[in-house]
Amino acid sequence: QVPLVESGGELVQAGGSLRLSCTAASGRTFNSYAMGWFRQAPGKERDFVGAISRSGGTTYYADSVKGRFTISRDYAKNTVYLQMNSLKPEDTAVYYCAAGRGLVTTISGYDYWGQGTQVTVSS
Repeated sequence: QVPLVESGGELVQAGGSLRLSCTAASGRTFNSYAMGWFRQAPGKERDFVGAISRSGGTTYYADSVKGRFTISRDYAKNTVYLQMNSLKPEDTAVYYCAAGRGLVTTISGYDYWGQGTQVTVSS
């Protein structure tokens, strides 16, 4: 088990910024996993947002967020971040972090999930 806890979601105006955090309970296991972010809007499927490799040296993003979102990880804090800039109303969703075996875009590629944090972007 790799308990993951997200935080940082809130209501923000369009054009604004937010930084989400996801902290793992275990540092040793955190270091062993690639970390991904997904989001799920009401009535829609859970979609890939982006991911960062175990080493932190490689990131990959969905086209819809490329250039606006940035993922980073802090090994000392066992935390992965999702910096979201130039937010749009269509970014409104519950955001989930996940720990997986590689830099993949599919839900099945991740073994552990957080409980999610709500991001609401008003127009």
